[in-house]
Amino acid sequence: MNFRKFQVPYEINDKYKKRAAYFSMEFAIHQPLKIYSGGLGFLSGSHLRGAYELKQNMVGIGILWKYGYYDQTRNQDQTLQPAWMEKSYSFLQDIDVKFQILIHDAPVWVKVYYLAPEVFNTAPLFLLSTDIPENDYVSQTITHRLYDANVATKVAQFMLLGIGGAKLMDEIGFNPEVYHLNEAHGISAAFYLLNKFRSLPALKEHLVFTTHTPEEAGNEKHDIYLCYKMGYFCGLSLDEVRRITGMDDDQFNHSLTALRFARKANGVSQLHGVVSREMWGKYEGICEITAITNAQNWTYWADERLYHFNETGNDAAIDDRKWYLKKRAFEIVADQTGKIFDPNVLTIVWARRFAGYKRADMLTYDLERFERLLNNPKYPVQVIWAGKPYPFDYPAIGTFNNLVHLSKRYKNVAVLIGYELYLSRRLKQGADVWLNNPRVPREASGTSGMTAAMNGAVNFSTDDGWIPEFVKHGVNGYVVPKADYANMNVHDQDEYDLNKVYEILENEIIPAYYENKDGWRKIVKNGMDDVRVQFDSNRMAAEYYDIMYK
Repeated sequence: MNFRKFQVPYEINDKYKKRAAYFSMEFAIHQPLKIYSGGLGFLSGSHLRGAYELKQNMVGIGILWKYGYYDQTRNQDQTLQPAWMEKSYSFLQDIDVKFQILIHDAPVWVKVYYLAPEVFNTAPLFLLSTDIPENDYVSQTITHRLYDANVATKVAQFMLLGIGGAKLMDEIGFNPEVYHLNEAHGISAAFYLLNKFRSLPALKEHLVFTTHTPEEAGNEKHDIYLCYKMGYFCGLSLDEVRRITGMDDDQFNHSLTALRFARKANGVSQLHGVVSREMWGKYEGICEITAITNAQNWTYWADERLYHFNETGNDAAIDDRKWYLKKRAFEIVADQTGKIFDPNVLTIVWARRFAGYKRADMLTYDLERFERLLNNPKYPVQVIWAGKPYPFDYPAIGTFNNLVHLSKRYKNVAVLIGYELYLSRRLKQGADVWLNNPRVPREASGTSGMTAAMNGAVNFSTDDGWIPEFVKHGVNGYVVPKADYANMNVHDQDEYDLNKVYEILENEIIPAYYENKDGWRKIVKNGMDDVRVQFDSNRMAAEYYDIMYK
């Protein structure tokens, strides 16, 4: 293959012939390739799979993280111990492309690796690395850890993705017609492209932006003088940067710049689109913000045998298959915790990235009620938690560790480590109820419930992210009815949601599971049918071309 005049190596569907480059800090492609942390990666991985299935003229651009995000291990008392282990991937091609970018006025060598479409059924993916002998040690560390805690290293990572990714497109002659930033980490590409397109209006014709963060404080900001000193702005003076970005203070706001430089932007659920327009609407010069709801790749995630039995109307086989999937998932529980879970018992799973607003431990806010839930002899329940806190988010790590200690009191409570693609799939197969309880409206999309439904789990969630577009209460899932959250403090919101979660569990979900097997199975089947139609990544990948790229 010619990597100096690169073309996507499959026959392009004419509907999707516009050349697009998709920039993301993380891609969750498949379990062996550990270059992701959470939902952003799960989304971008499914997007590349959808692009491949639709035969779109798209390439992905990411970073080859030497130590990945981190490996989740345990201390002697089973609490969380982050570990960083070097990864090795023989399935990535060294394509003999190397070039330099300037960071801190010093040339840094960038080496490029390639994931071919046929390896994991994705659009082509290019991964950048600075971990090569030509660089000094500090430059090598740029691609060591995803979301490095050191501020200067993180800014350098953003420069590598943006400037390095845009320069790579020139190096291989792909010449994208659309540069798509999946989050604002790669907005430095815009400053590189300003030198190429010569004007902001010309740049805007080529740039689109997907925002994932429904709270302004959660969007990345860095000291504008640090960014300038590091060469983030590709030779522009600070006065010129301030003039074209509209930044008049000392903080460089990556997302706001992306919204001012892009032709169009989108939120990742319909609700998130509304929240984003309200949040950013006070700023001048931002582009239109529409919404394209996230989706997950059905081909990769769904249990095809469950779907086969559903399509052939074989209810007994659906029950048998789900029992088997639970039993297999519970082998992981036994291996990690020494606890034998029963596939005949209703199993609630909370599994995703540990972050404060997601309220991992909400069920335990009322320990008396939690005890009653666990110790009901008529309606037994099993609870599983899993997920990765950011390795320096000490409150989130404290929540994880508190759940570990709490779980030691009960035979029917488990906390698992290693929450990556493999465990995610197994837990969705092992769940009867996929619990999701973020504070509304903090969850932009929250796509884990999509893949849970693809594996016969019933969604139970607060009414946030994608859930308002999917759940019909008691028909294909369960949802906490919205309160007047805007006029509630955090304590009142938590108390309201907690009471509603327990009311629905105690009065609707648990009795339905044990007393109305046909009714429960119908909810499972409705969820499987509805999620396949509306929330497969092929729908999403097609919408990006139709809504954002044209």
